[in-house]
Amino acid sequence: MSITYEELGFDKIDAVRDLCNELMLFQKSKAYIEPERFDTMSFETRLLPSLKGARDNYLIVAKDDESVIAYAYSNIANKNVYASGPFGQFFDMDSVDGDFVGCLSQFFIKEEYRGIGIGSKLFDQSISWLNNHVEIKDIFIYVSNGNSSALNFYKSKGFNVSHEIMDGFITVMRNTDF
Repeated sequence: MSITYEELGFDKIDAVRDLCNELMLFQKSKAYIEPERFDTMSFETRLLPSLKGARDNYLIVAKDDESVIAYAYSNIANKNVYASGPFGQFFDMDSVDGDFVGCLSQFFIKEEYRGIGIGSKLFDQSISWLNNHVEIKDIFIYVSNGNSSALNFYKSKGFNVSHEIMDGFITVMRNTDF
């Protein structure tokens, strides 16, 4: 096993298509609140629209030889992107200092590669990228219901549960201390 990390430009976004779709299936398998919502979620309906709606985007992958085995996608968007939409309001707009927020939007590691430090490396690189944007005072992570391992991972990294949205379908995690 030879793990390397690489930042990808969005001209190479297709490299994470299959992993993004695996993430949606994984989230569905863990969900106990409305798992059928994931039936319409995919690379085309989740990652691409997020990419287009953000001001800045960051994609880092982990590879075993040349195979992409994990990725983290982060973005910076105007907080109003999260004000309303099909999922409702993601947070209290007045609680966010400034016009932009950072978000660790998608994070997935193939099962056979979990527990060996890849997640921490991807997380650290993503947070470092977000921290390079001094105008960002808030970083959010949205965790699907049933994914307790992700929830605990992010708690171990300094994030706290802020609130739930969509009747508990998603847990909003927040950290303003970075």
